[in-house]
Amino acid sequence: MRLGAVVPMLTVALFAWQPAAQAAAKLDTEVKKFSYAQGADLGKEILNTKFTFDHEQLVEGLKDSLAGGKMRMTQEEMDAVRSSVIRKKREQAIAKVKKMAGENQQLAEDFLSKNSRAKGVRSTPSGLQYKVLTQGTGKKPTLENKVKVHYEGKLLNGKVFDSSYKRGEPVSFGLDQVIPGWTEGVQLMNVGSTYQLFIPPQLAYGKRGRPPVIPPQSLLVFKVELLSVE
Repeated sequence: MRLGAVVPMLTVALFAWQPAAQAAAKLDTEVKKFSYAQGADLGKEILNTKFTFDHEQLVEGLKDSLAGGKMRMTQEEMDAVRSSVIRKKREQAIAKVKKMAGENQQLAEDFLSKNSRAKGVRSTPSGLQYKVLTQGTGKKPTLENKVKVHYEGKLLNGKVFDSSYKRGEPVSFGLDQVIPGWTEGVQLMNVGSTYQLFIPPQLAYGKRGRPPVIPPQSLLVFKVELLSVE
């Protein structure tokens, strides 16, 4: 396929930034179909980087590269600008996460301060808060035990991020294999109990969070039903 046919096709199929100046080439050979498929994959890969592109220059760079002629930038210049853009993007991402973490930490502190005075809510020295919804009379687990539970986890805004109830199947795990808030909170429970746990960021996923589900410094609210100690 001629280069002149490849570029308009890539411009339309991958970037869709302006109407095609001419009808797209027919995909009537295996080479054309393969070329289109490769172009489509390239476009997806480029768009998934989340960088801001000048589509016209993106296509021009592709044209020059495919033509095998002299490029308008040296390799050193291309490497330098690429490194600069990537560095700035990384710095922006780090700043965004730090800002989000600070905001979430403040929200968590404000909530815990108010929640500590709510009816039925108890606090532990670690900062964990919990509320007994149903008090069981069975065995209490220890750190060495494996437990079976049903649970639902929410963010402070009420968004459910995980639920064994929704999956229709309880979960078993060792109490030394989970976040500190769970390790402490479940050991307070007797089999047959259902507790609500209010887990501060430092006892959950902290500054890292658990992208993309749990933002950094998020307070987590769990409903936990202890079914058995194994």
